[in-house]
Amino acid sequence: MTPQTIEPETLASVSESCNRVIDEVQRVYVGPRNVPEQLLVTLLARGHVLLEGVPGVAKTTLCKAFAATLGCDFRRIQFTPDLLPADITGTYVLSPKEGTFQLREGPIFANVVLGDEINRAPAKTQSALLEAMQEYQATIEGDTRPLPSPFIVLATQNPVEQAGTYPLPEAQIDRFLIRLLIGYPSAADEKGILRRFSDGSPTARKILIPEQILAMQQLVERVHVEDSILDFVVRLATFTREHARLFLGASPRASLALVRAARARALVLGRSYVIPDDVKRLAIPVLAHRLVLTPEAEMEGTQHERIVRQALDEVPHKKER
Repeated sequence: MTPQTIEPETLASVSESCNRVIDEVQRVYVGPRNVPEQLLVTLLARGHVLLEGVPGVAKTTLCKAFAATLGCDFRRIQFTPDLLPADITGTYVLSPKEGTFQLREGPIFANVVLGDEINRAPAKTQSALLEAMQEYQATIEGDTRPLPSPFIVLATQNPVEQAGTYPLPEAQIDRFLIRLLIGYPSAADEKGILRRFSDGSPTARKILIPEQILAMQQLVERVHVEDSILDFVVRLATFTREHARLFLGASPRASLALVRAARARALVLGRSYVIPDDVKRLAIPVLAHRLVLTPEAEMEGTQHERIVRQALDEVPHKKER
């Protein structure tokens, strides 16, 4: 990819803004710094995030704090078994005054959409998100309308509870740029939570505005990626496709997603070029959820993350001479 110069002052300004966002989120969310960092990477890469974790580990709190820092329109959708596609996209209603049908936009017409417990709605309702996530548009009774920019879906689900849930289809899982596994906090973090929230719940403040986010997203396209990095990504993907325990490995879309996320991470950290560490840090959150295990591997309890770690251990990055 041909390098395009990004001025050092611009890089410093973007990195400083990104650090302020991450710091502000961490005033509310107590946990590893890489979690809000990866949310920001996903936003700048024009992707979407799937957060998995048991109840009570602050998935929703994290999403709301992150959304608050962006200065964008934020809407929350609580997914339930009786939720309809029209409850997400909107519908036309009769206006008594005008005597005509007018569009009542659904919550999908926001910059930041939180889909809470997304696996509690049936597949037909989940699919209402698919077009929005892939095409950045919504079709309502045959009328297609563009979604606002920037646009990001933050979806949460509980991977443990099975009763009353509907597994996400593979096509929809593949639309999430990153999956974050939110576990229990460390003892030190949990003590910090108890101390911080004993006097009430802190709220995050606005750091960015939509115009800044759009400008950062455009800068991501100018981050340079060497051919050696592209070769590294291709070899990682090939490793998964040839793995005996996988029915489906990483697709070309997954490779594209990994490169895009690596470019966004480089920008967040103040660089105009991607390094191997960007790919290594993002390989698991970008690739693991896209892999499909063989039935035998599922029965043996093989973890997707373990296979990606194996790929990182066995596939070297070869620097161009």
